[in-house]
Amino acid sequence: MSDTAPLSRDQLIHAMSKGEKPKDQWRIGAEHEKFGFDKSTLRRPAYDGPGGIKAMLDGLTRFGWTPVLEGDHVIALERKNAEGFSASISLEPGGQFELSGAPLKDIHDICNETGQHLMEVKQVADQLNLGFLGLGFDPLWRREDIPVMPKGRYDVMRAYMPKKGKLGLDMMLRTCTIQANLDFDSEADMVMKFRTSLALQPIATALFANSPFTEGKPNGFVSARANVWTDTDPERTGMLGFVFEDGFGYERYADYALDAPMYFAKRGQTYVDLSGQSFRAFIDGKLDALPGDRATAQDWADHLTTLFPEVRLKQYLEMRGADGGPWSRICALPALWAGILYDAPSLAAAWDLCKDWDIADHERLRRDVTRLGLKAEVSGRSVRDVAVDMVNIAKQGLKNRARFSGGMVDERGYITELEDIADSGVTSADRLLELYNGEWGGDISRVYRDCAY
Repeated sequence: MSDTAPLSRDQLIHAMSKGEKPKDQWRIGAEHEKFGFDKSTLRRPAYDGPGGIKAMLDGLTRFGWTPVLEGDHVIALERKNAEGFSASISLEPGGQFELSGAPLKDIHDICNETGQHLMEVKQVADQLNLGFLGLGFDPLWRREDIPVMPKGRYDVMRAYMPKKGKLGLDMMLRTCTIQANLDFDSEADMVMKFRTSLALQPIATALFANSPFTEGKPNGFVSARANVWTDTDPERTGMLGFVFEDGFGYERYADYALDAPMYFAKRGQTYVDLSGQSFRAFIDGKLDALPGDRATAQDWADHLTTLFPEVRLKQYLEMRGADGGPWSRICALPALWAGILYDAPSLAAAWDLCKDWDIADHERLRRDVTRLGLKAEVSGRSVRDVAVDMVNIAKQGLKNRARFSGGMVDERGYITELEDIADSGVTSADRLLELYNGEWGGDISRVYRDCAY
């Protein structure tokens, strides 16, 4: 493509379809975010300073991580594994520390990667008097108490978010998530996986609910993180009713992305503020901020990363419904979804759970689980009952996958914790509230001990 030729629809679609892989090449990626805190004050660390986020990033380079710069600032780290696949450590707007793991073959590898990362982080953090917390929402600090990281794209987003919803800045500064990325082998396979995982995403939200505190007190939610997404930006979030319509595929998702207003375009090291403007106009070279400058394939790839539905399509499907949590749950989320999506009978069984739900069911369920968790209902069933079925389907799928560790143990053990949550109906958020109202005596500082890595 020449620099002056506009992007074609085929090129827009190719940004997603080129992710297709035969089943024997499917991988699993896990991502998780965590809150840093000063052990003496419990405050979130600033970027600079002897106990700051930059000091964390600098300290981690001893383990073979390579710095990524934006201007003069280190904003991420990268490292390749033995197979040549890259993992990265990056910063969310409020300094939340994120591991974006390498695409790996099985959950055993993911849990090893996660464990290695958390041990490296702990070694550096201990020297800086820092700790890291596994929760879905900051339990103590207000927005204005949280230092902002020096990344250009976040400056654009911070200015734009309040124009679109009341909780966008909370999303940026006060939430943490666990995510799982999974592959597909064709457009039809993508569609089936997208529909099933999107419909069941609120069930995962309930299973992983772990954010019942705001500014030191119970907030009325089991997943305050999930509630934030209901009032962030309706043009780029939500349950995407069109995914369940006949004819859905790459092209329909591309149209959705084209209709979502832009945030920015990156030119060199500079993020050009294009917030609220049309990507279609950018393709035609009709943006006042970049006169005559046409969108490139990289601009389109960047734009796709600024969409935040409950499941996101890039060159893989990204599961986005879970709160941050302990080490075990970082392994449990990709195990849950691999068990469902990577075994054909399990995928069919999971679709049977939700195929009759309509868009009103999807939207109501997404909102209800933020407060009610497993006690919510959908289409005449309790979410707890659906969760029991969902976890059992995943367990059978992991058995069928038959991926064994060196100790000849398959992947089913990674979802034992989810079995216990579904069977008991008691989420992590419920247990934290019990502690807060009982053993902790209303002292929120105890969460920094009991939920730290």
